[in-house]
Amino acid sequence: MSAEQVSSLCEQLVKAVTVIMDPASTQRYRLEALKFCEEFKEKCPICVPCGLKLAEKTQTAIVRHFGLQILEHVVKFRWNNMPRLEKVYLKNNVMGLISSGTQSILEEESHIKDVLSRIVVEMIKREWPQHWPDMLKELDTLSKQGETQTELVMFILLRLAEDVVTFQTLPTQRRRDIQQTLTQNMEKIFSFLLTTLQQNVNKYRRMKADLAQEPKAQANCRVGIAALNTLAGYIDWVALSHITADNCKLLEMLCLLLNEPELQIGAAECLLIAVSRKGKLEDRKPLMVLFGDVAMHYILSAAQTADGEGLVEKHYVFLKRLCQVLCALGSQLCALLGPDSDVETPTNFGKYLDSFLAFTTHPSQFLRSSTQITWGALFRHEVLSRDPLLLAMIPKYLRASMTNLVKVGFPSKTDSTSCEYSRFDFDSDEDFNAFFNSFRAQQGEVMRMACRLDPRTGFQMAGEWLKYQLTAPVDTGPMNSKTGEGLCSIFSPSFVQWDAMTFFSESVISQMFRTLDKDEIPVNDGIDLLQLVLNFETKDPLILSCVLTNVSALFPFVTYRPEYLPQVLSKLFASVTFEVIEESKAPRTRAVKNVRRHACSSIIKMCRDYPQLVLPNFEMLYNHVKQLLSNELLLTQMEKCALMEALVLISNQFKDYERQKAFLEELMAPVAGLWLSPEMQRVLSDPEAFISYVGADNKIADPILEDPSGLNRSRISFCVYTILGVVKRARWPAATEEAKAGGFLVGYMPSGSPIYRNPCTEQVLKLFDNLLALIRTHNNLYMPEMVARLGETFAKALDMLEVEKNAILGLPQPLLELYDSPVYKTVLERMQGFFCTLYDNCFHILGNAGPSMQQDFYTVEGLATQLLSSAFINLNNIPDYRLRPMLRVFVKPLVLSCPSEYYETLVCPMLGPLFTYLHMRLSQKWQVINQRSMLCEDDAADDNPESQEMLEEQLVRLLTREVMDLITVCCVSKKGVEHNTTAAVDGDDDEAMATEVTPPASAELTELGKCLMKQEDVCTALLITAYTSLSWKDTLSCQRTTTQLCWPLLKQVLPGNLLPDAVSWFFTSVLKGLQTHGQHDGCMAALVHLAFQIYEALRPRYAELKAVMEQIPDIQRDSLEQFDSKLLNPTLQKVADKRRKDHFKRLITGCIGKPLGEQFRKEVHIRNLPSLFKKVKPSLETDVLENEDGEGLTALFEP
Repeated sequence: MSAEQVSSLCEQLVKAVTVIMDPASTQRYRLEALKFCEEFKEKCPICVPCGLKLAEKTQTAIVRHFGLQILEHVVKFRWNNMPRLEKVYLKNNVMGLISSGTQSILEEESHIKDVLSRIVVEMIKREWPQHWPDMLKELDTLSKQGETQTELVMFILLRLAEDVVTFQTLPTQRRRDIQQTLTQNMEKIFSFLLTTLQQNVNKYRRMKADLAQEPKAQANCRVGIAALNTLAGYIDWVALSHITADNCKLLEMLCLLLNEPELQIGAAECLLIAVSRKGKLEDRKPLMVLFGDVAMHYILSAAQTADGEGLVEKHYVFLKRLCQVLCALGSQLCALLGPDSDVETPTNFGKYLDSFLAFTTHPSQFLRSSTQITWGALFRHEVLSRDPLLLAMIPKYLRASMTNLVKVGFPSKTDSTSCEYSRFDFDSDEDFNAFFNSFRAQQGEVMRMACRLDPRTGFQMAGEWLKYQLTAPVDTGPMNSKTGEGLCSIFSPSFVQWDAMTFFSESVISQMFRTLDKDEIPVNDGIDLLQLVLNFETKDPLILSCVLTNVSALFPFVTYRPEYLPQVLSKLFASVTFEVIEESKAPRTRAVKNVRRHACSSIIKMCRDYPQLVLPNFEMLYNHVKQLLSNELLLTQMEKCALMEALVLISNQFKDYERQKAFLEELMAPVAGLWLSPEMQRVLSDPEAFISYVGADNKIADPILEDPSGLNRSRISFCVYTILGVVKRARWPAATEEAKAGGFLVGYMPSGSPIYRNPCTEQVLKLFDNLLALIRTHNNLYMPEMVARLGETFAKALDMLEVEKNAILGLPQPLLELYDSPVYKTVLERMQGFFCTLYDNCFHILGNAGPSMQQDFYTVEGLATQLLSSAFINLNNIPDYRLRPMLRVFVKPLVLSCPSEYYETLVCPMLGPLFTYLHMRLSQKWQVINQRSMLCEDDAADDNPESQEMLEEQLVRLLTREVMDLITVCCVSKKGVEHNTTAAVDGDDDEAMATEVTPPASAELTELGKCLMKQEDVCTALLITAYTSLSWKDTLSCQRTTTQLCWPLLKQVLPGNLLPDAVSWFFTSVLKGLQTHGQHDGCMAALVHLAFQIYEALRPRYAELKAVMEQIPDIQRDSLEQFDSKLLNPTLQKVADKRRKDHFKRLITGCIGKPLGEQFRKEVHIRNLPSLFKKVKPSLETDVLENEDGEGLTALFEP
């Protein structure tokens, strides 16, 4: 290698780098240059001299950076094959670059500093401590040369800690060697870091006032910042004794630096990490020094200064850090203080609370919310919650909450000081809104905790605020509501106050009733407030909604004074028919609809929670409802049915079968008359007649106002809503004695459990045939020839509503529209809403029928056949978004509530064909998705836009989760865990990231599961669905299926004779799942466990499994033979489960999928060095010890 060669190569490289970085280069040129550079790095034998030449100070920064990148590449990928002398040459030159090869600290580019420190760290990772024992000494020597070198040493130490401890990007043994050596030297390293910090801060403080010394001061400041950053990388994991050494000198320094504008953020960061440390309580006690006078003084004065400077981003970031420090301090205090602990409440606890309250009352909504968790911990704490200082804080905290609950601070507005801060913290109003809603919920929790300690204060404040709001003039603000002139929008000053006050009073009052004894409740005050609220009149729908919530919050007082009940009922009934403008033809806005719905649900809630209280007023209630129902146009169908549900709830209190049955017959008479009429029978059983009756075959000129068939639709809705309400709410008495006395008990099961009859059964079963006819008709509407009959206006009537789409795609709703726009803007939307609700409600009826009517429903003649020929007809044409609710609200509850006597006659005949069909459907859907992702490049001009594809794909995911959940619920019982039937299936994907997987050892098949698995076709469908689903691209579904379903199903068929091909297929399916989901730790752990279970259980009987293993890429045959022989030799002692599993995991590594970012990454191989901690033979040991300067060690480990 000659100098000329190096020079000419370097010239070419400089040209190439210039082309790559020049924005004017053409794409082709740039690619060629890039290829040249990459090939040079990979193949050229003279990389080191070229890299060093390019890294010289005389080159431009871009070229130097490239030169250093070459050196980094050499260390990472060629180190293992380099001769020892070349390694030493490279190491010495890199240290030379640090010593004298960079510009001064203020001039050098940060990316140069970064890459230089990376090279050193890569060498350390490969050679320290065994082959490079003096590394720390060398760094120490370098740092003595000046600020430039010291800063680089800081970068090296930080990067080393990050790679070894934080990110752990090394093989285990190397990591252990380095971490242990770091720990052994930590005292030196820490004192070095602290000394560096102290010296540079002192110099900086001395010189910063002198303008002539400005550059020198800046250099020291830079080193100070670097030292703080490096400390932050160590404080997290070193022994706490280093942090608290020397009378907590480090913490004291950090507190001092909080008042140094240039260094305060770094200092706060270190302080935060130190105070957030977990570990033995004993070791954490010294941290209480931060509650001392000095520390508190510095922390508080820093906060005041930063806040006094106005809103500057840098100061605001610092304030956030300080706030976190105070929160962490609070957590430490809560952990260290306890009834058995010798730590006492700090003398400055009051000062701490005052400063913490200052953050809770700061204009920034983000800072306010940051304090809530700590307040909660303090109010909950066993010792502190009795502290007079904290108790005195409760009124102040509640007063602050009164301000904090007011929803102001939208980034797009200027109506509050919070807005300015929100512009730093939130990207949009929607973003802020989502944050504020969760912040408010959190405040509610903490307020309830505070009121547990002091219930009366909260109630008193709520009363004062409520009285104030009732008398305050309404201020609608600059923005008028579209609901009507002079009404509030959700941003109006009056409404945000009402809204906050309502949330406050609801939280506080409910807690008071839970905390105080019955005779301590301030009944008179409560009733006074209730009267004021009942007498308050308003025509503003948003305010009225708040008023109704206050009525509900104060309603428990009525249990003490039942004479007020009629007044409450009148108030609620008046709101059920609320209109802004009487007899208006315009469509109602959502705000108006909400008030009416709110009033209905308040009535239902009252009848559900206080039925005994309402029972004496039943006749009055009934007459009220009859009067409202007599006018067909006065209420929507949903409102009518809500009121009827309330009546049914009260009728449950009759506790007399005959009386309740007669009442229900009377209540449902209008429905029965309409539902069973010949015209309705014709309409419900013929899709064409149905389309025509609901008006979906029309073309409509004015889609906003004109809707000729609206009344017909509402009649059908009314019938379906009513049937649902009655089935859902009518019940027998809970106490067996009462049920017996009332005539509800009809006998006992063989097991001895009682059999009840529901007073609604006769009425509902009378209407059942037509309900099934409607479901059959509705399913048939999706047949292509029926879709073709929809009128021009209604071509998309069976599509999803926009709201549903947005919910599935996770898109936020525009804020204002929620309240101000009409509920359905056009008649098409109204029609879509009708079909959607009707479909859901029909299935809700079927889902509730089992729990409600029990054996009277399950013994309906030919029920399985009837359901198969109605609910499960034409499934091929039914879209995913309709199939999902059917499985969730009908099939799942029906199966869960069905007694085992009816499994053979009802459930198996129904689920068998359903599961077989669902497997076929999902397989096809996933095939389409997989093909689409393979073809996505070629098919850009498709008429199916991306958003539509995303929607379809997300729907397939949600449907898959629904189906797998249904199968799991049917087949698997988790011991000791009741299956929660309402659990949302489209849960968050976070669950899939859980890495700890211990599959429930006790997951057994349910009786139903065993029954299904006896039937060959169903058994096959279940197994194939479960195992195929492992390679569908839905992580959540894969993890749940792997942990809950796959093994119990397979275990059931193990005793039989499985075909070898089937066994291989099951095992291969799990390996395919690993290929698809291996990049997600949670899924990977579960799938590896399942593959291991299958291999261990079946390998002794099926040699075919070994053949499958042999096809895994890069499998080590000898290791497989070893594993196999141990497995097949029963005489050998079993190795521990974990070791066997780890061995197995290493064998199948070749088929575990990697994240895209790692798939084409070049592997870095770091070799292990001879162990530092082996017990060596004594003769050697003495040898080594004689040679104290460590040369003996190095000589031993010469490569």
